Amino acid sequence: MNFPFFIARRYLLSKKSQRAINIISWISVSGVTIGTCALIVVLSVFNGLEELVSSLYNTFDPELKITAAEGKTFDLKNFPLEELRRIKGVHYVAQALEENALLKYRDNQVAATVKGVSDEFLEMTRMDTTIREGKLVLHEGNADFAVIGGGVAYRLRLNISDFLSQLEVFVPRRNVPTSINPEDALNHPLIMPSGIYSLQQDIDSKYVLVPISFARDLLEYDSTMVSSLELNLTPGANADKVQNEIKQLVGNTYEVKNRFEQHELMNRVMKSEKWAVYLILTLILLIATFNIVGSLTMLIIDKQKDIAILHSMGADRGVISRIFLSEGLLITLTGAFIGLLLGAGLCIAQQRYGFVRLEGEGSFVVDAYPVSMHVLDFIYVFLTVFTIGFLASLYPAQRLVKKRLSLRLSAQE
Repeated sequence: MNFPFFIARRYLLSKKSQRAINIISWISVSGVTIGTCALIVVLSVFNGLEELVSSLYNTFDPELKITAAEGKTFDLKNFPLEELRRIKGVHYVAQALEENALLKYRDNQVAATVKGVSDEFLEMTRMDTTIREGKLVLHEGNADFAVIGGGVAYRLRLNISDFLSQLEVFVPRRNVPTSINPEDALNHPLIMPSGIYSLQQDIDSKYVLVPISFARDLLEYDSTMVSSLELNLTPGANADKVQNEIKQLVGNTYEVKNRFEQHELMNRVMKSEKWAVYLILTLILLIATFNIVGSLTMLIIDKQKDIAILHSMGADRGVISRIFLSEGLLITLTGAFIGLLLGAGLCIAQQRYGFVRLEGEGSFVVDAYPVSMHVLDFIYVFLTVFTIGFLASLYPAQRLVKKRLSLRLSAQE
C-alpha cells in the first residue's frame, strides 16, 4: 500500500488529541457532500426541464425545416421537391403556409397565426396526443375545419360544442384597389372549429391549424405557394448528414434548420442558465472547501511529533507533504462519492415519486419538477470537486509542512 495514503487514512479514521479536529474534518466531508449533491440535483433538474421543453416543441416542430432565405413564401414550381423526397433518410415532407390574421368568434376577437398544413403534417407529428377537447380533424368531405390552440381558444371564449357559431378569419386582400368600404380590403371566410389542443404556452397562444388549401384561398396564393417545407426523418437517420445533403441540393436560396436552430435563442438561454447556476454552486462549494484548509492546518499542528519522528526516520519533506495532501484528497473524495450517491438517490426518488411539486398544480404539463441524470454531468461534477479539493489541500500540505520542518531544524541548531 502507498505509504502516504496509508498514514493519511489512519489520520482520517483515528481519534485526534483534540476532538475539534475530528469535528472539523467531518464538517469538511459534509460540506463537500452537500455541495456535490446540490450540483448533481440542479444539473439533473435543468436537464429534465430542457428535455421537457424540447419534447413539447418536438411534438409541433419538424426535425428539419426549409424556408426561403429572402421573403415569406416560395413557389414549389422552382423547388426540387422530388429530389428532396428521394434523399435517404427523408420520411415525410409536409407543406405549410403561415400568416398572421385576426380571428373573430361571436363577439370576441384575437390576433393569431393561421398555419395551413398538408395531410403529412398530421401524420408526422403527435398532435393527436395534445387534443384536450374535440378531435383532430382539418377536413372531412368538402368541409374544412380548424384546430385551435388552448390560449387562443381561451381568449375567444370558444365553445367547441356550439355547432351554430363559426370562426371568422380576417386577412388583408392582395392587390386590391382602394375602396370606400373597409371590408372590401379584407378576406374573411368562415371555418368551423373541430378541436382544441394544449401543448406549450407559446404555441397554444399563437397557432391555429387549418388545411393548406384553406390558407391558400384565404391568402389568395396559387396552389404551389408555401412558406415552409417541414421534414420528418426515418428512425435512425443521421439528421446532420441529411441536413447537409439538403443544403447542397437547395443551395443558398433556402435555409435548412434543425430543431435546435429553429429555437436557437431559447436553447442557448436554457444552457446559459444551467451553466450559470453550475458556476454559482461551484463557488459555494469552493467556499465550503475552505474547511479542508482549516482541518489540515489543525491536523498538521496536532501531528508535530509525528512529523518530527517521520523526518528522523528518513522521510523527506515531499513524503510528509504527500501524507497531508492525501488526507485532504480523502476528505474530498469521501464527500464527493457520498454526494454523488445522495444526489443520484434524490433524483431517482423525484423521478419515481415526484415529491418536489410545481406550484399551481394543474397549470403545468407536469405536476412535479422533471429530472434527467446524464453520465457526463457526474463526470464534470466529480472532476470539479476533485480539482477544488486538490487545490485546497495543496497549500497546507506544502507550505505548512515546510514551515514546521524549518522550525524543527532551527530548534535543533
